[in-house]
Amino acid sequence: MSAHFELADYDSAADFVRAQTDRSNAAFGLAKDSTSMASEAQKPREQRLTGLVLGSGLNPLAEAIEDAIAIPFERIPHFPTSTVTGHEGQLIVGQLAGQTVVAMQGRIHLYEGYTTEEITFPIRVMRRLGVETLILTNAAGGLNPNFHAGDLMLIVDHMDFVGMAGHNPLRGPNIPSFGTRFPSMTEAYTPFLRRLALDTARNLDISLRQGVYAYVAGPNFETPAEVRFLRLVGADAVGMSTVPETLVGMHAGMRVLGISTITDEAIDQLDTDRETSHEEILKTGKAVVPQLTQLLIGILERL
Repeated sequence: MSAHFELADYDSAADFVRAQTDRSNAAFGLAKDSTSMASEAQKPREQRLTGLVLGSGLNPLAEAIEDAIAIPFERIPHFPTSTVTGHEGQLIVGQLAGQTVVAMQGRIHLYEGYTTEEITFPIRVMRRLGVETLILTNAAGGLNPNFHAGDLMLIVDHMDFVGMAGHNPLRGPNIPSFGTRFPSMTEAYTPFLRRLALDTARNLDISLRQGVYAYVAGPNFETPAEVRFLRLVGADAVGMSTVPETLVGMHAGMRVLGISTITDEAIDQLDTDRETSHEEILKTGKAVVPQLTQLLIGILERL
């Protein structure tokens, strides 16, 4: 059985990030005690931090963050490092749309050889810094026949095929400081945030589809038979991330919002000239960055 992180490990990483912002004279309000029982209304505005995770091809979105302090993952104690093209591997703290954000410019995946506990380590560090709202983005393959490359999809629910097989980030000793042993996932994606995202998209005249996200381990893309199966059981998009982060965020009491960029249309037939590639995903992801940035800024402005 692999080693598990203790609360002190998360706190040492959070203290390191907090120290970097202090040295830069950035009054970001990274809370020392994120487990405070103070009510939402009692907390200073600067402590209402928002966490962002930027998926494949979405690194340029980080350029919109102002007064940014970038900390490479490898400098942060216990942090895993990203090995995938299109994932810069930096934690960025700064201002976006009047909010203080802690953003992962790139993420870590199970297929890189890490455990689910390791790939979600940054989410728990965000919580110890005081992050209360977590916004997750990803690149996903479109399963719904009505979805096309370049669409944005609001995640309303998910299917955790990896977790069902036993690879769950909450496996092992529970840390009560984060949450309960058996968290409910009935509303994994916060209804209030979903309504806010849909309303913001309407106001900005941005098409925002809604759907169920299927989480698979990767790194290979799905076979045509797997695509047909996932579609049959009710999935609208498929990808290799996000769900472990959602589980850990929910467990720690964070509000969670998930948005997928449909970067390719999943192939459901044999003997076709079409082929899914990581290069295609990165290209489509970059093309949709302006629209996704506009949407996220609109959401942050209304939080």
